[in-house]
Order: sequence, then C-alpha cells, then structure tokens
Amino acid sequence: MLAVTMLAAPLLGAAAPVTSTGWASSGSVDVTIDNEQIVTGELAKCTVDGPYRGWTQGGATGDIAVFGAGETGCGRSGEASIAQAAGRRFRATLLQRYGGPALTVRTFSAKCATTATGSLGEVAVGAVEGVTVPEEIPPNYRIVIPGGAAGTALATVVLNETVTPQPPDGSLVTHAVHIKLFPQGGPASGDIYLGTAACDPFGKK
Repeated sequence: MLAVTMLAAPLLGAAAPVTSTGWASSGSVDVTIDNEQIVTGELAKCTVDGPYRGWTQGGATGDIAVFGAGETGCGRSGEASIAQAAGRRFRATLLQRYGGPALTVRTFSAKCATTATGSLGEVAVGAVEGVTVPEEIPPNYRIVIPGGAAGTALATVVLNETVTPQPPDGSLVTHAVHIKLFPQGGPASGDIYLGTAACDPFGKK
C-alpha cells in the first residue's frame, strides 16, 4: 500500500442521543457522455442496518471503466458504526477517447467509524498508473490531467478524499479515489468513485 491516512470530523455541540449510521460501497460510476448517462449505482453496498456485507465480481462498464472484485462490510460495535470497502484491479479507459491516459489502481480501500466526538476515516491506495502519485498521499491529494480544449482539464483525480459538511456536524464521507470528468466542461461529465465509506454519529440518512 502507498499510504494510510486517518482523518477526524469534529462534532460540534451536544445533541440528544441517536443511533449512528454508516454505509460503504466498493465503487460507482455516474457519467454522461454525448448526452447518454451511464450509472452503475453503488457497487456491493452495505449499511450498518443491513445488508451487512456486499460483494461484486466486477466487470466492464462499456469502454468507460473495468472494476475488479470488490467487497464491503458494515456493522455496529456498541454505539459506534463501522463501514469499510475494498476493491482491486480497476482500470478507467474513457480518457483515451480524448487523448488522455488509461488510469489503473491495483488495490484500494476506505473505512470509517463513528466516535463519541465525531467520525474517523481511513484510506489506503495501492499502485496507481497513468498519473504520478507521491509515495505518501496527503489528504485530498488532487491531480489535474490536462488535454481539454483551450487548456482545460480532461479530468481531475483526487486520492484520499474526505468530504465533510459545512458547518461540520461530525459526519464524513471518504473516497479512496475520485475521478471527475471534464470539470470545466467538455464532451463528458460526471464522477467515478473507488472505495467509499460514510459515517454519521447523528444517524442522519
């Protein structure tokens, strides 16, 4: 693995006791190309309220991406919710249509857990090809893939991504890899996610 990083989402203020929630997915595709939308939904999704485990053998989504096998596990330990996802042998070929690279990720995982003071997230990313990645991946590490019209980007790739609401409420969503197509506009749009885990100590859906 290249990196394992833990991030905390702070909990602001006291609240009435509630049941925490969490879910995880090994990946998803939601993109639009030439006015055609391609959506996979959350692959191998689990939640702490069931199903507690998910598995996918993977497969190809047209010439957009190929997922290898992936699995998830969710549950509670006392009052804490825990959600985790892992996958392997991902390959995105869509950018080759526009002169960009093929992107491959050998392994990836994401995990989160609620705590008495918020949520913790942990991400690991294995060998990545098609873009240059540092040995130690900092949180929300963003890579721009150039080649779009008028100097725009074909895509951005964010590794070790954590999304928290503003103002913070203790919840978080963590993605091992997030590929955003043509972020400044172009012939395609949408997002591809690898390894997603979401936790909320307040139990909001």
